[in-house]
Amino acid sequence: MATALSQKSYQIRELNDELRTTLCTGRVMLTSGVQVLEEGPRSELRRAVQQFDGFEPANDPYGEHDVGRVVVGTEGYFWKIDYYDVDLRYHSPDPADAAVTTRVLTIMREDEY
Repeated sequence: MATALSQKSYQIRELNDELRTTLCTGRVMLTSGVQVLEEGPRSELRRAVQQFDGFEPANDPYGEHDVGRVVVGTEGYFWKIDYYDVDLRYHSPDPADAAVTTRVLTIMREDEY
């Protein structure tokens, strides 16, 4: 039975979805294994991350949409969102507050995890 999200988790989810779908409201980091991809496969990977909607309790237990796995061609990739303070030095004091949080979306090959 699914439980309702807390207001804080709901806010985090909304901010995470905004970053993931637009790639514009935080930082996007590509690991070296992703950076070496040709532009076509790299663009396909970006689209797959942006369009990801496979959230379920097993891979998203807190309902915050902060991690996922996509397959492009025959390769598997993970993406993960982390929360830092605005100076990118420490963890965010409140990931639900965009004013004090810089979101960092990292996209990596499975074998880089």
